[in-house]
Amino acid sequence: MRALRLRRVDWLIGTTVLGSLLTVWILIAGLDALLQFLRQLGHVGKNGFTVADAALYVLVTFPRRLYENFGYATVIGGLLGLGSLAGSGELTALRAAGMSQLRIAASAAGVVAVLIVGVVILGETAAPWGDQKAQAMQLAQRSGGLGMAGSTGLWARDGDRVINAKRSLLKEVDGHNQVELADVRVFTFTPDGQLTRFDWAKSATHDGRQWTLSQVRSTTLDAGGTHTTTVASEPWQVKLNPRVLEQSLVQPQYLPMRDLRRNMRYLESNGQSPGVYAVAFWTRALYPLNVLVLVLCAMPFAFGSLRSGGLGKRIFIGILMAIAWYFLQQALINFGTVYGVPPMLANLLPALVLASIAWFYFRRHR
Repeated sequence: MRALRLRRVDWLIGTTVLGSLLTVWILIAGLDALLQFLRQLGHVGKNGFTVADAALYVLVTFPRRLYENFGYATVIGGLLGLGSLAGSGELTALRAAGMSQLRIAASAAGVVAVLIVGVVILGETAAPWGDQKAQAMQLAQRSGGLGMAGSTGLWARDGDRVINAKRSLLKEVDGHNQVELADVRVFTFTPDGQLTRFDWAKSATHDGRQWTLSQVRSTTLDAGGTHTTTVASEPWQVKLNPRVLEQSLVQPQYLPMRDLRRNMRYLESNGQSPGVYAVAFWTRALYPLNVLVLVLCAMPFAFGSLRSGGLGKRIFIGILMAIAWYFLQQALINFGTVYGVPPMLANLLPALVLASIAWFYFRRHR
């Protein structure tokens, strides 16, 4: 009977929180999508960009908006759900029946834990796919198909060579995105840093097996002076991964973890820091933990100030907590980046701070 009573209690808390959470989640993501659609309308008429393209852009990025807004929805939805139970006196009855605050909070967090499995899958599949489609649309329709990687073009290092491409073109071939580099410059150095060769090519393309340079002009430097040769095309033996170049045109936070990990390894193999890819990787890896501890931190408000508060008060506190969480997370990550804290630890700090606050509260109110 005791186990049955507990299951009924979990069902009561879970369904109440779930209803509020889903409602808030859809409303926040829908409002975000509407604002983005209004922003996209400002590009209509440029390079053939239409209203239908703006709607398609918002549609393919909607999974990412669901992923990003889930954390905020859990806080506000959780407070609304438990706040309604508190307002009707049901939380008081549960406490009088012997349920601890931690036990009630765990029931609410359990609903979030179940939902977050699907959210993580969404963030690793549909969301990155949609963002890459949206990025390709922007490049093809707003900039005539050209993708720039900074004001000086795309830079890469391959052993003793430094490569610069002034433009990168993202194309869709057989349903897959493909990168073509244009106005390519290759600087070859000796181990002590002396320039020995300079190659310029009009373009570099990858056919799925190897790179090929077109309209190549090569200049070598030695003790006898400089020597220049030109060829129409030649194979290019380089370790540049076209998939990595393609992904460089998409913001790291919109890439799935497997692609972030591949980019990190590529940069590390060339002696470069994984930088933003490492930060984005650990942000995504620790996302479920951050959301769960955030929910546990929000639950004490349902037992205290929300007991006599209305709907507006619950929404206000939920929004306030969500904003505070966002700025705390960004501040700690930026602090870690500036002072050389490992990306994993910098992303773990917000969760540790929130978990400490939750532990301190529930320890005092067992």
